[in-house]
Amino acid sequence: MALRNKKLGQNGLNRSSMKFGIVVSRFNEFVTLRLLSGCLKEFKKLGISDKNLTIIWVPGAFEIPVAALKLARQKSIAAVVCLGAVIRGETLHYDLVAKEAAAGITRVSLDTAKPVIFGVLTTDTIDQANKRSEEKGDNKGCDAARAAVEMANISKST
Repeated sequence: MALRNKKLGQNGLNRSSMKFGIVVSRFNEFVTLRLLSGCLKEFKKLGISDKNLTIIWVPGAFEIPVAALKLARQKSIAAVVCLGAVIRGETLHYDLVAKEAAAGITRVSLDTAKPVIFGVLTTDTIDQANKRSEEKGDNKGCDAARAAVEMANISKST
């Protein structure tokens, strides 16, 4: 008996007609647009058609959980990806927004028993945010799309 589940590589990901929701924050759009681009490219690479994706834009990371809940409550949506960027400033605002966005996204997932993927960057600097949303390098939007498909498959099979 294996102690761990086999890691689902690209070949293990289901390319069915599952539908996914994506919630994107407009705040720090210079970062979130690149996260969204990476997410969409990865979904396409995994065989998920654009027609099976619903994208909702919200003002900021704090508002992501409400839109994620609306999507997660839809029977046809297999998983929701949440994309945002909270960059530390000189006030407590960063701490409050980052904490509540994470807590809200977690709550949506637990309350709906659906995968809701945390693709919200929480960085100290703009440079760090840029490095995690590169067009041709590290892009956490790609990671979020892969996680959504993998978790949707796990949810479907259990």
